[in-house]
Amino acid sequence: MENKKINVYLAGDSTVQTYDSSRAPQAGWGQCIADYFTDDVQFFNHAIGGRSSKTFITEGRLEKIGQEIKEGDYLFIQMGHNDSTKSRPERYTEPYEDYKEYLLQYIKVARERKAIPILITPVGRLHYVRGEFLADFGDYCNAMKEVAEEEDVLLIDLMKTSIQYFTTIGYEEVHRFFMISVNGADCTHFTEKGANEMARLVSEGIKALNIELSHFVK
Repeated sequence: MENKKINVYLAGDSTVQTYDSSRAPQAGWGQCIADYFTDDVQFFNHAIGGRSSKTFITEGRLEKIGQEIKEGDYLFIQMGHNDSTKSRPERYTEPYEDYKEYLLQYIKVARERKAIPILITPVGRLHYVRGEFLADFGDYCNAMKEVAEEEDVLLIDLMKTSIQYFTTIGYEEVHRFFMISVNGADCTHFTEKGANEMARLVSEGIKALNIELSHFVK
């Protein structure tokens, strides 16, 4: 009898998105994540660039996931990068108010369908000042942790683990993870090398949660 596939849905922004070959070497960790899991797990990457926790919902993207996700599936939610853009009011969310409210909608959609939501804090950027990697989106990371605590939702602190990893390997190596190494400007989006490393950190985060899905991390 064939093993039942475990389905994982990804809701996120450009740092998670799957890019086609025309955008190479730009990549999001969502296009690499399957490499760190056994073939029993299949990923459906709904992440798309420029979306905040709000616009992902207002454009109907969460609703589409809700139509597909089933009992026993997982929903990974990484939002926050675009929520902080005050100059784009259609995207912007206030971290401790709207952002938390929008995150609750993702959790609700998953739980109503008996799926398992997992919150993932925004991933680190190449923000390097005076020999130190700095964590961005602090209020959004904190607000997400509050939601995880209040709603008893699993959480992977990808901001923390990515910054810790960057610090371990040093600036020269981390520079190659980001598109600045290709275009001289972009300290947010990943090269294939960087996306692969972030996917590995997410898989390690899943393993550490010690849940059913953890057993399928390679």
